[in-house]
Amino acid sequence: MLIKPHNLFSLQSSTRNRRFQEIWEVLGEIKKKDQSLITPRTVMVVLGRVAKVCSVIFTVEMFRKFRRIVPVFGTECYNGLLRTLCQEKSMIDARNVYHGLKHEFKPNLQTFNILLSGWKSSEEAEGFFGEMQGLGIKPDVVSYNCLIDVYCKGREVDKAFKVVDKMREEDIVPDVISYTGLIGGLGLVGQPDKARDLLKGMQEYGCYPDVAAYNAVIRNFCIAKRLGEAYKLLDEMSDKGLDPNATTYNVILRSLYWAFDLRSSWNLYDRMRRTGCLPNTQSCMFLIRLIKREEKVELALELWNDMVDKGFGSYTLVSDVLFDLLCNLGKLVEAERCFLQMVEKGQKPSHTSFRRIKVLMELTNKHEALQNLSEKMASFGSSVQASEDKKSRNPTSVGLDQIHVMLELSETCVSHVADTQKHADRAASLAIIDYDTEIFEEAI
Repeated sequence: MLIKPHNLFSLQSSTRNRRFQEIWEVLGEIKKKDQSLITPRTVMVVLGRVAKVCSVIFTVEMFRKFRRIVPVFGTECYNGLLRTLCQEKSMIDARNVYHGLKHEFKPNLQTFNILLSGWKSSEEAEGFFGEMQGLGIKPDVVSYNCLIDVYCKGREVDKAFKVVDKMREEDIVPDVISYTGLIGGLGLVGQPDKARDLLKGMQEYGCYPDVAAYNAVIRNFCIAKRLGEAYKLLDEMSDKGLDPNATTYNVILRSLYWAFDLRSSWNLYDRMRRTGCLPNTQSCMFLIRLIKREEKVELALELWNDMVDKGFGSYTLVSDVLFDLLCNLGKLVEAERCFLQMVEKGQKPSHTSFRRIKVLMELTNKHEALQNLSEKMASFGSSVQASEDKKSRNPTSVGLDQIHVMLELSETCVSHVADTQKHADRAASLAIIDYDTEIFEEAI
């Protein structure tokens, strides 16, 4: 029997709004009509919503309540709980719950594969691996890959290679994930050439490298500051019919960023455009920060227009740097246009960017344009209007705020505005400090 759509909707709505009693009412209604519809997947969906907003203890209590309504409340449901805790809480929480409930349920291979990921200590991983084998559970390729991963991240590459040998002894074929882990480990111990040899050698075992494997080798050469080898691998990927993704390019862009090499970075971005690879936020931040450093307004606007046209990257993060550049150079017309483009996309500019543009418009007496931008900002919520109302009741705060923002503008900004707007003459004598935003965390 099918359940009415409103019941399923009620289940989702109740979990989102923390109306947990309603969850059980909806589940009870479903149970009366067809209990088989309540599956381990149902358990995982509900617990996922609960774990987002509640403690681990409360999540486990909710899990126990499912015993009354799930037809087969066993290891599969138990695994669903552990997977949820890994995703919404932490691996430590998941492992603690595992130890607390392992005598009530019978752990299986999937249980251990869920919990094997993310160990920081190889000793702990080995102990957990031994517990699995002690229960008579034979590890598979996923289990061994987790062990390879923890060894490689701990720079114990020799142990990782021994795991691969053991896999072959047990007739378990290492897959591309196994080799990618080894490649990453070799990079961490400063052996990029050996990693490249492994990339080629894995094909002898019938395992063909994918984009992630190439990314790992390229990263190794970038870490070793051998960008020429990285570019060769980029070409090799294309020759083999593999399409480099944004991560591939970002690995190289990061190295170019720290070398302050805008020309090579822009050439790489141009290659992305030609091959149809859309940059992500990280790519854009590498580029816009270098562009700002070199004060290349044309490139900044070209990147921004590409983002607007093709819909990639974070408008908010990139626009903060873009508006910083445009305001520093007095490019008020361009700043206003980019601001409006952003609003048309439904993206709210930051208050810092708005304040910088606002001061420039006040200096150049562009009151009508400023009113338009203020209305656009107000359309995103009441926070902007509330802030303005508060300032209007406190004239001193208005003056201090304007002084604070103007001190963030550069002398270059004032000279550009004075050249294009006669009303900006009174600002030419200001002593101004160059303002610089923090580098976006992901971009470094």
